[in-house]
Amino acid sequence: MKKKSTTFYKICCSATLLLCSLVLFSCQPKAQEPEGPVPPLKEMPAVKDVAMYQVNPRVFAPEKSLLAVADRIDSIKALGVNVMWVMPIYPIGIEKGKNSPYCIRDYKAIAPEFGTIDDFKHLARVCHEHGMGIILDWVANHTAWDHPWVKEHPDWYTHDENADTIIHPRPWDWYDVADLNYDNKEMRKAMIDAMKYWIADVGIDGFRCDVADGVPADFWKEAIDTLRQAAGKRQILMLAEGKRPDNFTAGFDMNYGWDFKDQLMKVFRENAPVSSLFDADKAEYDSLPEGKVKLRFTTNHDHSTEQTPPVEFNTLRGSMAAYVASVFLHGGALIYGSQEVAYPEPINFFKYVPVDWTAHPEIYKEYKDLISIYNETPVIRYGDIKPYPDNNILAFERSNDSERVLVMVNLRDSTITVPTPQPWLNKEAIELRTKFAAGLRDSVELAPYAYFIFQ
Repeated sequence: MKKKSTTFYKICCSATLLLCSLVLFSCQPKAQEPEGPVPPLKEMPAVKDVAMYQVNPRVFAPEKSLLAVADRIDSIKALGVNVMWVMPIYPIGIEKGKNSPYCIRDYKAIAPEFGTIDDFKHLARVCHEHGMGIILDWVANHTAWDHPWVKEHPDWYTHDENADTIIHPRPWDWYDVADLNYDNKEMRKAMIDAMKYWIADVGIDGFRCDVADGVPADFWKEAIDTLRQAAGKRQILMLAEGKRPDNFTAGFDMNYGWDFKDQLMKVFRENAPVSSLFDADKAEYDSLPEGKVKLRFTTNHDHSTEQTPPVEFNTLRGSMAAYVASVFLHGGALIYGSQEVAYPEPINFFKYVPVDWTAHPEIYKEYKDLISIYNETPVIRYGDIKPYPDNNILAFERSNDSERVLVMVNLRDSTITVPTPQPWLNKEAIELRTKFAAGLRDSVELAPYAYFIFQ
């Protein structure tokens, strides 16, 4: 009896231990399955409807900055933007490096400084949930010196003809990066494969392509055709940092309005006639195929490294007048993250720069109002342009069969009175930002850097 009892006790204990083990095992956290692509955006904006917000992660947080951007999604979306462009988030080269995000040593990974792939997918997901597309900055012209390709495939890079050594991109002084050789077909395949990963496996909505004019157009055509095929029914947006006409025959939807910005600076710095902006606009758009768009801006990460808009355009009011002139005349709209709070100092994107997102709420509201007008008044994006040339005031009408808008912007730091354009003489109009009703009589007086948007 004693032996039987001991045996029974051992059996019970073994069974109990086995049951406990099973319970404990079942309570352990399961290894997460790799997440698939981010659920697609319901609808990408048409190219002419793009209002873009550029994210430099290094102004959002010193670490885990992708999550910090996601935490600000409501504030960003409230500006009225519909596409987020995120600067490079890939691992940054160390060899010969200077901590530039445009010095990339792995095209399919994320730098720990910015977070993880799950952090990025979270950001993409919240963008889509807020009705915003998300595009990544892509650097196809060069890589870091410690990118694995340098040792594994030195023939994928441009070599000095005499020394037979890999060179940095010329004629620039970008010594921290190695120039890629687009005569090499295998390198092209690897580059397209890396781009396709972000479209097909991650689920982003396109790319802003750095130094696009430094890469052959036939590569871009092959890459963009492949990416659109990989996206399936999803629309993707392709923005070229360039101004070559063949950006568009290669398949890009937008490229940069560099020349317009240069002429705008001549108006502010050299007292060039304001009417010259119409010539700059026409020159840029004359070479564009139907449906393509120039991205217009007053600043971006490159320009804000030197001067932010309140300094570049003389005063805070000058920066707002410049923005209306840039965006409302003829172009896709861009806001560089930090300009909506009128950040006053240069932003070196090679390091973390803290931005006070509570500063200048009145400027945030002004950008919000302007983008709202841009979004809600289709004639501003699609209407015919009729210029009213003047040396000091940018005045133009945008119209279609049923709607007309008159934009008047004083680009001088003094009060100026100009005759009312004849078609608007003695008409009643609404100023769209302030909502006041105005009777347009013989002339219109504009305070320094003031603007009116009449409908």
